[in-house]
Amino acid sequence: MKLINLFFIILFVNIFTLCTGCSDHEKDSHIAGSANSCVGCHTNYDKLKEIASPDTAIDGGGCGGDAPHIEPYDRVYMGGTGFTAFKNSTHGGLGCTFCHNGIDETGDKTLAHSGDFIRHPSMAAREKCGTCHADIVSRTSNSLHANGWGQKSMVTLRSGVTVYDQISAQMKAGYEKNCAKCHATCGDCHVNRPKAGGGGLYKGHQFANKPSMQDNCTACHTSRIGHAYYGIASGTIPDVHLTAEGFTCMSCHSKNEIHGDGVVYDQRYKMALKPECVDCHTNIQSSNTYHAMHINSFNCQTCHSQDYNNCGSCHIGGEGARIAAYQGFKIARNPIPGTKPYPLATVRRSLMAPDSWSLYGTATLSDFNVRTTFKYTTPHNLKRWTTRTQVADGKSCYDNCHIINDNGVFRNKELYLFNSDLIESWEISANQNIIVDGHLPSGWGLSRNVPTNLKEK
Repeated sequence: MKLINLFFIILFVNIFTLCTGCSDHEKDSHIAGSANSCVGCHTNYDKLKEIASPDTAIDGGGCGGDAPHIEPYDRVYMGGTGFTAFKNSTHGGLGCTFCHNGIDETGDKTLAHSGDFIRHPSMAAREKCGTCHADIVSRTSNSLHANGWGQKSMVTLRSGVTVYDQISAQMKAGYEKNCAKCHATCGDCHVNRPKAGGGGLYKGHQFANKPSMQDNCTACHTSRIGHAYYGIASGTIPDVHLTAEGFTCMSCHSKNEIHGDGVVYDQRYKMALKPECVDCHTNIQSSNTYHAMHINSFNCQTCHSQDYNNCGSCHIGGEGARIAAYQGFKIARNPIPGTKPYPLATVRRSLMAPDSWSLYGTATLSDFNVRTTFKYTTPHNLKRWTTRTQVADGKSCYDNCHIINDNGVFRNKELYLFNSDLIESWEISANQNIIVDGHLPSGWGLSRNVPTNLKEK
């Protein structure tokens, strides 16, 4: 039954976002009444269609693809059970101008939206949200969700400067247009669809205490999380935490982690409140031979991930990823040993190339090699039994993960990141600290310079 339900979740994960805006007004048969007020206008679907401004494209999607199109009047329509719940809530009792400013009790759209009108109040969160939620707003202002400090750190360091404000104005503009569009305000999680989901009110202006996994979380976290967690790629299945437990994102990621703890982290794996597998999976070191041997050798995903999305060499603002997306799996030397303790870890080919910012005035990033292009990754696509943990009867437990010289054929070599896997000169130089050449057990029979014509299986 859970698998059947999961099928429908996956089927409708994108369709629901497209349809919600229009389904409410159909059920309401258009709420009748005067349009001479904020609520009167925004609950009158026909009036909204009549006065709608020419549409503007919603900047969204990014790595997850183009945002679905939702008509401008659907994005601002307040109706259905969601609006009823909002109207009867504390937020609904505040009045529209409390959050949005502007002028109420008028049917003139220009006048209503005049002066200090704020389309998205959470863009002024300290003033608007902070009135009631001061502690959360204070913490969230420095959070990874709101600011993307990890991305900014990468751009900063590769540009050869020490703080983000030192990069060029052109690059900052490029970052805001292309990279920042998935970083969320309070409203993107609690009252709107995020831009990547098409934007606009999600359920008639109802405030959701817990965001929807499908329509908020994985609307933004698509290609690197949702794609894997729902098991969308050919040959993969949904994550066991979804199929066996029905977990949503917030089953593991707490609201305090998402809101932040007020500290600026330049790398998401440094976040003090992030979840760890051992939070739930206790006493695993003695549970089987695999764990006993390797619990401190590499991250859990090294054994329990399926293939996952990779892409690379992105041209910011231009043609996008020049190494097209593909499903793959690689184990490398740990790129972040100061943050994660394992000698080996799963890695993912990432977007950046030396000329990624050429359309924004930087022909070549001056210190590109300060970070690897294959990055530490924790795919959300876990299985208990994978091609590495499940071996044939009578075989050793390491038969599918150690590199084995089988009559001249080196089996399992494809699992590891070798120099020969790197396809550009800049990719080779950037990843020398994490390739496994010369760093695997001598008993596996590999030298530092593995012949390029080596037979692989």
